[in-house]
Amino acid sequence: MLHKYKKTVPIKAEQFDGTKEMKDKYQIVDKAEFTSAYYQGGSRYFLPTREGLTAINKYGDYIATGIDGEHWAIDQEIFEQTYERCD
Repeated sequence: MLHKYKKTVPIKAEQFDGTKEMKDKYQIVDKAEFTSAYYQGGSRYFLPTREGLTAINKYGDYIATGIDGEHWAIDQEIFEQTYERCD
């Protein structure tokens, strides 16, 4: 039988803005910093996660932090449909 479930543990999250401070805080890899040529499309920013590097597709996407300090990226539209601010 199919059941409904909802998340019960709050997470912390903030929107990615591309600043040096945020890239340093989350150890984000910026592909544009590793090439002398002008960056040309595709995923530019990569967030280290337990599974490896995960792409952050655009400014405004969220970086979530779980209960064990792990991080993951969530598309802005999906985040705003899924999570509700509670602080």
